[in-house]
Amino acid sequence: MTIYALHLIKVEKNFIVYIITLIEITLVLEYLGGKIESMYEKDNIKNYLRIARFDHWIKQLFILPGIVFAIALVKDLDIGNVLMRFILGFISTCFIASANYIINEWLDAEFDKYHPTKKFRPAVSSNLKASCVYGMYIVFGAVGLLAAFFSSRLVFYTELLLLIMGVIYNVRPMRSKEIPYLDVLSESINNAIRLLIGWFIVTSEYLPPVTIVFGFWMGGAFLMATKRYAEYRMIGDKSTAALYRKSFARYSEQSLLVSAFFYALCAVFFTGVFMVKYRVELLISIPVLCGLFCYYLHIAYKKDSAAQKPEKLFREKGLMLFVFIFIVVVAIGIFVDIPVLNLLLETSLIGA
Repeated sequence: MTIYALHLIKVEKNFIVYIITLIEITLVLEYLGGKIESMYEKDNIKNYLRIARFDHWIKQLFILPGIVFAIALVKDLDIGNVLMRFILGFISTCFIASANYIINEWLDAEFDKYHPTKKFRPAVSSNLKASCVYGMYIVFGAVGLLAAFFSSRLVFYTELLLLIMGVIYNVRPMRSKEIPYLDVLSESINNAIRLLIGWFIVTSEYLPPVTIVFGFWMGGAFLMATKRYAEYRMIGDKSTAALYRKSFARYSEQSLLVSAFFYALCAVFFTGVFMVKYRVELLISIPVLCGLFCYYLHIAYKKDSAAQKPEKLFREKGLMLFVFIFIVVVAIGIFVDIPVLNLLLETSLIGA
């Protein structure tokens, strides 16, 4: 009874901490709301809210694979508080991502004016105030880190890394987005960071396999390189493209396409190694993954391609069907044993 009572006290204590955290977040949001009201007196509130890109929050669901892999691989897992940690981790990732979007859109304004569609973004076309924009960045970043702090220690460190990568990518003198190839790698690493966030939501006792982390990174690099390829083709003029994105001065359609192919191969390689080491049944998803990469590249060739705006990809019905099939096949690989695939792990030669 004593042990049970102590357990109840611990659960109650954790619950109280989470409630206090949510109250603190609410107070911060109320403060932000007051600031937004003052913005509205001078500028259009919608323009400030648009640069936070709330429609991109759907991309933060990329933390889910990390959660799935952690639950599948870690034995004797205590998942008692996973739901609350997930809620806090998801809130944290959304706010940190918005902080990065805010600083990205503000610092890109002088270049976005050369882009056929991005020139209509609020930071370019509206008279936004720097003090309000930087104030929003600080508040969104603070709320994100606060939520992460009460999720877990490693989630906090990983969210902090996500925020730092936003600075490295956007802010001079680093501004990695202006350096060819490094621009893709420094942006796509956020995919791997989201995977880590999902993993650490579930467990802080183990690190995820490095192969799946690199697989996610290279998969993200393929998506980013394909996005740049679609943008480069749409703009159609190298000099104009370079005014919009400095790295385009060193790129060509050919180099972007070849780099995307390289990243896709690396993604399949690292993912394949992970599957062979930890769950050989997952290998049945490799052909579907390859087809998914090919279909995404097909989308990049379309006029005004959705590859340029990943948040619009859900409108691509063919892609969504491919993704659904891939998820189903991965689920089969995780939960269904296929003994015949163990033959692939045999190292002995077959007699002639």
